[in-house]
Amino acid sequence: MKTAKFDWQARAIQAAFVIMVIALWYYVGRNGLVSPIFLPKLPNVLEKFLGIVQSSAFYGNLGVTLFELVVAVAIASTCGLTIGYLVGRSRYAVVVFEPLLASVFAVPLVVFLPLFILFFGIGIESKIAFGAAYAFFPIALNTIGGISQVDPRFVTVARSMGASERQMFRRVLLPAALPVIVTGLRIGCTIGFLAILGSEMIAGLRGLGSRIVYLAEGMNTAEMFAYIVFVIILALILNVTLSQMQRRFGERRGAA
Repeated sequence: MKTAKFDWQARAIQAAFVIMVIALWYYVGRNGLVSPIFLPKLPNVLEKFLGIVQSSAFYGNLGVTLFELVVAVAIASTCGLTIGYLVGRSRYAVVVFEPLLASVFAVPLVVFLPLFILFFGIGIESKIAFGAAYAFFPIALNTIGGISQVDPRFVTVARSMGASERQMFRRVLLPAALPVIVTGLRIGCTIGFLAILGSEMIAGLRGLGSRIVYLAEGMNTAEMFAYIVFVIILALILNVTLSQMQRRFGERRGAA
C-alpha cells in the first residue's frame, strides 16, 4: 500500500510539473514576454502539431528514425549481450575489460561522428552505426555487471548437479542477472535514440532530427516546436514502456 501511495504521489508531482510548464508557456506567449521567433505561442504550436501528424512527410521522417533506432538497438543488444556474457563469465576478463569499456564510454562519442559519416556515408547507415555504438556500452557494461555478480554458490550447485553450459545460462545466470541486463537495455535504447536524433541534426537528410534543423534554419519556430513536442512525447513513451518492462522483470525475480 505504501508503494502504491508513493507512486500516486510521484505521478501527481510529475503531472503538476508538466501542467506548470504548459501554463507558463501559454502565459509568456500570450503576453508577448518573449519574441515568437524564440518561443512561439502555444496555440500556434498545437495547430502546427495537429497539422504535421496528418501529413505524409511527417510519417516518412518518423519511419526513418524508428527504423534506425530498431536496427541500432538490435545490433547493440546482440553485440553487447554477447560480449558482456563472455566477459562476465571470467573474473580476469572482468578486471581487464570492464574498466576499458567504461573508459571508452566516458569519451563523448559525438566527436567521432565525422568518422562514422566518412565510413558509412551521410545516409541512414551512419545513423544506425552511431546509435548502435552509443547503445552498445551500457548494454555490455550492465551485462558484465549482472553476470559477474551472480552468487558463485548458485554456479557451484548447478555444476555439481551436472548442468551444461546452456542450462547454466538459461537456469542460473540469466534469471539472476536479468534485472540488471534489462536496465542496461533500457539505458542503451534511450541513449541510442538520443544519439540517432543528434546525428540526424548534425548530418542527416531524413528523419525527425533533420526536419527539426531544417525548420530552425528556415525560422519556422512554431512547426519546429511542434516536432520537438512530438519527439519529447515519443521519448516519454519509450522510457515508460521500457521502465514498465524493467519493473515486471524485477517483480518476477522477487516473486521467484
